[in-house]
Amino acid sequence: MSLSVPREGKQKEVTEEGKRLDLPVTGMSCASCAAKIEDSLSRLKGVSNANVNFAAEKATIWYDPLNVSVDDFLKTIKDLGYSASVAKLIIPIKGMSCAACATRVQDALSSLDGVVSASVNLATERAAIEYIPSRIGMREFKKTIKDAGYEILTADKGEDIVEKEKREREAHYRNLKTKVITGALLSLPVFILTYWDMFGLPIALPRKLNFIIQLILESPVQFWIGWQFYKGAVSAARHRTTNMNTLIAVGTSAAYIYSVIATFYPSLFEVKGYSAEVYFDTAAAIIVLILLGRMLEARAKGQTSEAIKKLAGLQAKTAKVVRNGSELDIPVEEVEIGDVIIVRPGEKIPVDGVIKEGYSSVDEAMLTGESIPVEKKIGDFVIGATINKTGSFKFEATKVGRETMLSQIINMVQEAQGSKSPIARMADLIASYFVPAVMGISVITFFIWYSFGPEPSFTYAVLNFIAVLIIACPCALGLATPTSIMVGTGKGAENGILIRGGEALETAHKINSIVFDKTGTLTKGEPSVTDVIANKSITERDILFYAASAEKGSEHPLGEAIIKKANQDSIELIAASDFQAIPGHGIKAKVSGRDVILGNAAMMDDEGIKLNGLKEKAEELAGEGKTPMFVAVDNSVYGIICVADTLKESSVEAVKSLHKLGIEVVMLTGDNRRTGEAIAKLAGIARVLAEVFPEDKVKEVKKLQSEGKIVAMVGDGINDAPALAQADIGIAIGTGTDIAMEASDVTLLKGDLRGVVTAIALSRATMRNIKQNLFWAFAYNTVLIPVAAGILFPFFGILLNPMLAAAAMGMSSVTVVSNALRLRRFKSAF
Repeated sequence: MSLSVPREGKQKEVTEEGKRLDLPVTGMSCASCAAKIEDSLSRLKGVSNANVNFAAEKATIWYDPLNVSVDDFLKTIKDLGYSASVAKLIIPIKGMSCAACATRVQDALSSLDGVVSASVNLATERAAIEYIPSRIGMREFKKTIKDAGYEILTADKGEDIVEKEKREREAHYRNLKTKVITGALLSLPVFILTYWDMFGLPIALPRKLNFIIQLILESPVQFWIGWQFYKGAVSAARHRTTNMNTLIAVGTSAAYIYSVIATFYPSLFEVKGYSAEVYFDTAAAIIVLILLGRMLEARAKGQTSEAIKKLAGLQAKTAKVVRNGSELDIPVEEVEIGDVIIVRPGEKIPVDGVIKEGYSSVDEAMLTGESIPVEKKIGDFVIGATINKTGSFKFEATKVGRETMLSQIINMVQEAQGSKSPIARMADLIASYFVPAVMGISVITFFIWYSFGPEPSFTYAVLNFIAVLIIACPCALGLATPTSIMVGTGKGAENGILIRGGEALETAHKINSIVFDKTGTLTKGEPSVTDVIANKSITERDILFYAASAEKGSEHPLGEAIIKKANQDSIELIAASDFQAIPGHGIKAKVSGRDVILGNAAMMDDEGIKLNGLKEKAEELAGEGKTPMFVAVDNSVYGIICVADTLKESSVEAVKSLHKLGIEVVMLTGDNRRTGEAIAKLAGIARVLAEVFPEDKVKEVKKLQSEGKIVAMVGDGINDAPALAQADIGIAIGTGTDIAMEASDVTLLKGDLRGVVTAIALSRATMRNIKQNLFWAFAYNTVLIPVAAGILFPFFGILLNPMLAAAAMGMSSVTVVSNALRLRRFKSAF
């Protein structure tokens, strides 16, 4: 049976077996690969059927979206060593005004065949889409978003989309500001005419003339300044749904229509002892106050995306390239891979590449947070947007455009800010039912007041109907989590911590066990001299002179460590002769005509050299995880040089801080238990998983998870990638491999492990902020909707004026966004 589907935005197929997904799979080499994937997918809870076709390189899955997600399928396929051909796209969207709008666009995109997942974020006004390129593309996304009543923000050729978004936000803010000021100027005389006696006016206008003037002044407020509410409400109605605009449009229209009828046909509302009143002031005030709230919200939301603006501003604008023997200044967008670029002191490095000529120091603080400039020589990698400090150099461009590290960081931050955490999805679900529920409550309120309220019951019914519609605020619910995630992930980027998404940010605060890979993560990943033990009258400089001179021609890592130590101590070395390496034992060489032997105890025994009591000291040092080497000159032992992969300066402080947070710290190593425990003791780690082969790292993480732990794995190498993917949170060291970073949820741009502590602290601060926002949003609606409906009237005679309801509704969204902005004050403890 053919599984091909035409590219026309077709809806996903849903059968009795559940929702169907066709997922291209790459990397299969035989039918058994397909069988393995099929078996693993079938075992997932919520999957009713899975079929993997080796020839078509496709997995067809029927599943229940409530029990299993597409992310679970992608993770399962990836863990098996294969990959799914899924592309990611972030689309800026114009015109969304509340959580219901975002939900409608998200549902429309998610329903398209070929879309793996879609997440629409109200705070960032972006859609993050994972899709299968062979089945669907940008044309279908544009059409779907347009059909839902919204627009895609597109940039012209050569125009920066981030700058375009910034200009659009600023234009939107200015437009709202103009409308608020104009609306206030038109509303002020309406208030004066309504409460003329309060303002002490000497002459009262005839009642009907007063009402007509109010109508003339309020109509532009209702239909020009408030037009966006009608436009949004009509758009929602066309799609048989409702949103925040519906509530405002219906509420203000009810006040306006009631007032127009009361102006020209007052007898319809007059009862004994009561004259018909108009509420043009109420309709005008509601529209102006809500727009004021949206204006303040727009300004605050613009501040939440500061991190992206700062990152984008780091990019160099031009590059000086050498082409056909000439130096040319060209826009950075025109740099191609293989171009040779000249960088002079004080200039920004335009793209990523490798130095081919020259030497310099480079300030990488803006990307890594490392304040000390990094020395760069021929063969070293340089990063675009960093600043060249001292020397001039030429480098070859290896990554340009979207492939540069800065572009990838910006993309990762945008994806994270556009993603949704589980708690956000719960809030969105509630918000999707919110507007219809409020509409129902307002209708019930109207009929109760009309049937049982005091005279004039119709007027009371209308006013309370309006108050319920206006007080309700799904916006606060919709903004509660995405604004905090935006600021939290942006703050992480400023501190050199890249968080892949909202789910990672939420999970990180629950971590109670962290596994550190030893080599390259806790340790520097390269050997260095830790001890020099001299025998009797011999000096340390003598030992280093003979050992380093003997090793001068060696490329062995231990030999390089000894040479590096001698250079640091300013010991002048000489060339050795008769160099001889004895595998597994050590080396022999002649230095200044003297026989030098550098090796282990077995080599000393073979050469008949007495160790003069140094053997016990060597065993003691070996117990500390160090590699002792004896140095003998002319058959006389001079001393011991110890070499070890030493702890990073930040490791001990990071472990101590994690213990203070109540988190168990575990070290994972392939070393023997004795060596592993020696290193762990220095780091302050009590639990050691030793003699673990690379392929068994995943098993060890699973064991910890089976103990009920929420596990984070910190690593830097290719062999850490599966364990990083298995852990609840994978944290990759940015100085490690691309594969490790791809498998992780969090990337530390520099090798400082204190970034792990900062990431967890940031996660906890963000989740605390989200919970505060959600509490406010739920409490606001839970308490004030019944008050607006008039629940206090029978007991205290209190009714909520619709104008006060509008002010409260506007301020609820502003309060949520402003509270999220407090996260910008987050500071790392280090």
